[in-house]
Amino acid sequence: MAVEATPTEGPGTAAEIARRSIERGADLILAAGGDGTINEVVNGMAHSAVPLGILPAGTANVLANELALGNTMERAAKALDQCVTERVALGLLSNEGSSPRHFLLMAGAGLDAEIVNDINAKLKAALGKVAYWISGFGKVGTKLAEFTVEAEGQVFPASFALASRVRNYGGDLEIAPTISLLDDQFELVLFEGASSFTFLKYMLGVVARRHQSMRGVTILRTRKAVFSGSVDRDIHLQVDGEYAGLAPASVEIVPNALTLLVPPLFRSRRPASVDDTAWTTSPTR
Repeated sequence: MAVEATPTEGPGTAAEIARRSIERGADLILAAGGDGTINEVVNGMAHSAVPLGILPAGTANVLANELALGNTMERAAKALDQCVTERVALGLLSNEGSSPRHFLLMAGAGLDAEIVNDINAKLKAALGKVAYWISGFGKVGTKLAEFTVEAEGQVFPASFALASRVRNYGGDLEIAPTISLLDDQFELVLFEGASSFTFLKYMLGVVARRHQSMRGVTILRTRKAVFSGSVDRDIHLQVDGEYAGLAPASVEIVPNALTLLVPPLFRSRRPASVDDTAWTTSPTR
């Protein structure tokens, strides 16, 4: 069996490497990197039958945490021969001025995407996840951009919206409490309010895993959502932790889109099921 190691040439090059590898007959692709690199590889592999395996080596490694592969390449590599193939859905983000982009983990609009856009690349390289917290706390005292989210026939106000395929967020937190990569849905988590101080309260709720019942937080299951733009503020977007442009935009589920190598126990860890629209908490306004 021939094995070929192909380094990327910088951001935006991994998708084409994966695509060319499949065209040349690769029967397995292992992506070594963080969630952003994996996202690029996924965009080169979507709708193919070739399995994707993960060797975590990035900043947050949300996917590795979700699959319980560990946070080191060595540990994940040792587990590969026990992994099984699982066909999973992908998300697809579409917005004006950009090509549609698949994502495996999540798409965000509003506050978290603005933090991703503002983060200092050198600080991220030096401090990893801490750089995101520094960027986030830099928003304290500012007024947040507000927009609307349309899903399941309803329109919701938000300043941070997350369409998630995984429970894990940022490697440390669980914002989407019941979703699984095995589901053909998003768990849509919406936080409303223009005050950044309100978000400090929300984040404490997330840490305590009590945000589901907090006033101003809405959680529902859906297969499609639309994020509006704003007349006076940019509404930023991110997919899998990487900047993805501006709203207006839509996200939708693409079923049966990727073959992923997962540990056998992952299949048995599906979260408790909820109805299709889950729950909606009381709004703040």
